[in-house]
Amino acid sequence: MSMQPKGPGEIPADTVRVARAAFPKGSLAIRVRDELGPLFSDEEFADLFPSRGKPAWSPGRLALVLVLQFVEGLTDRQAAEAVRARIDFKYALGLELEDPGFDFSVLSEFRNRLVEADVGQRVLDGILASARDKGLLVGGGKVRTDSTHVMSSARELGWLELVTETLSAALNALATTGPEWLAEIAEPDWFKHYGSRAEDFRFPKARTRRDEVGLRTGGDGLRLLEAVFSPDAPAGLRAIRQVEVLRQVWVQHFHLVDGEVRRRDPKDRPPGAIRLVTPYDTEARAGVKRDSFWNGYKVHFTETCGAGTPNLITHVVTTDATVSDFHLVPVVLAGLAERRLLPDEHLVDTGYVSAQHMVAARRDHGVELVGPLKGSGAWQSRTQDAFPIDVFTIDWSSQKVTCPGGKTSTRWARESNDDKITIRVQFSKTDCRSCPVKDSCTRGPRRKLAFHDQDLHTVLHQCRAEQETDEWKARYKTRAGVEGTISQGVHRCDLRRSRYRGLAKTSLQHQLTGAAINLARIDAHLTDTPRARTRTSHFAALRPAEQQLDGAK
Repeated sequence: MSMQPKGPGEIPADTVRVARAAFPKGSLAIRVRDELGPLFSDEEFADLFPSRGKPAWSPGRLALVLVLQFVEGLTDRQAAEAVRARIDFKYALGLELEDPGFDFSVLSEFRNRLVEADVGQRVLDGILASARDKGLLVGGGKVRTDSTHVMSSARELGWLELVTETLSAALNALATTGPEWLAEIAEPDWFKHYGSRAEDFRFPKARTRRDEVGLRTGGDGLRLLEAVFSPDAPAGLRAIRQVEVLRQVWVQHFHLVDGEVRRRDPKDRPPGAIRLVTPYDTEARAGVKRDSFWNGYKVHFTETCGAGTPNLITHVVTTDATVSDFHLVPVVLAGLAERRLLPDEHLVDTGYVSAQHMVAARRDHGVELVGPLKGSGAWQSRTQDAFPIDVFTIDWSSQKVTCPGGKTSTRWARESNDDKITIRVQFSKTDCRSCPVKDSCTRGPRRKLAFHDQDLHTVLHQCRAEQETDEWKARYKTRAGVEGTISQGVHRCDLRRSRYRGLAKTSLQHQLTGAAINLARIDAHLTDTPRARTRTSHFAALRPAEQQLDGAK
């Protein structure tokens, strides 16, 4: 299909008349159209369509339909039906009353175009541009960022289910591409073991029997791979995606020992960043955060948190589940800089913040990164009456460190690794051995220290001292509000469950979720709807202030 761009145009008079009569107090779709005007134009998406061919339905309107779909939690069929039957949707889209809309499959096709061109961000940016034009969004001020887990749309599989489903998926793909070849090399038992989905089988409960089934599956998969990669096999079979997934899963979970297939030990398997967890979503990864375990992705939301304007989501980024929050601070700030939405303060939790990030944010963007720094992992920092690094005196000019006992270090070494400079210091064994407070200082023969270079070390210790003050704690309380955004995304848009398979499609889902939450918040601002208060039990309200800070971490 081709696209001939059209201007947004005026809302037809009959549509206005009926909408005003049906919704005398308005609705979200009507109020947003009245306040923000047409949010998207066809020209914004012109590069997604060829210039010749059958005319396509207006992509600017399709983008708005996608956002309204997420606002109300509609399926594709329900969203298409709303365009055809609901007067407030016709009003927001500027359609005639008799406009029949489109087939529901058009929404899926449009999402695929957004994913293939990697331009899902344009939808969120369109909302933000309109909000800025109306004075609902300004740069500077404060923003806050937080992340949450997102489970893959594919069902979580146990190890036996994983290898069985992977082999079954490869056999089904080969049966479609090369049925005659597969019929010749397939072993009779394969139809019994892999002809149905793994969830339809009852795997044995005994550990030894389960191990036997796993090894049998491993052997069957290896024989299939040998047949596919043999010189006699059709060359095209090797390029089938499910065959490549089978090869990767078998390399990750099996190996040959004296010519026999054996399961790899956990320590012999690849790291989580590359280990597949399901054959049906090959970009999902196993994630761990404290006591939470999931297969899928992570999403990071950044929102404004000023007074007088709605709190709007200004940046959304999706990663696989293994990517640490720590690596996202430069990404978020670069994205905000690109949109000219850099804040004065960026509030984050412990997982994002470090002395390096604080210095880089201030140097590169003029942004103050605010968040509780992790404490030192050394036992001296956790033990009363011990000597943490804070009580040592560092003379940077002479490259010497003096301990609480008055002794001076004997070694100062400067190491550089990945643009990170570490200074390693140690004291004399003789001095430490005769020291009367040695037990409070070190459990080894001598005290050793490791710390950043002067700039980072100074920032680190200033921030750790500052975050113990009541003023800093009161300032940091604002960050907790982003938890409400995560909750709103979960309840309104099912944020923690991916609708689609793959990182790109899941990322588009989260861009649309951010846009939908923004529309809902703009509508709440227009109607003076008060923000919901955090629900706190009577007992929780008695929690001491220092425990409240620990909970935020």
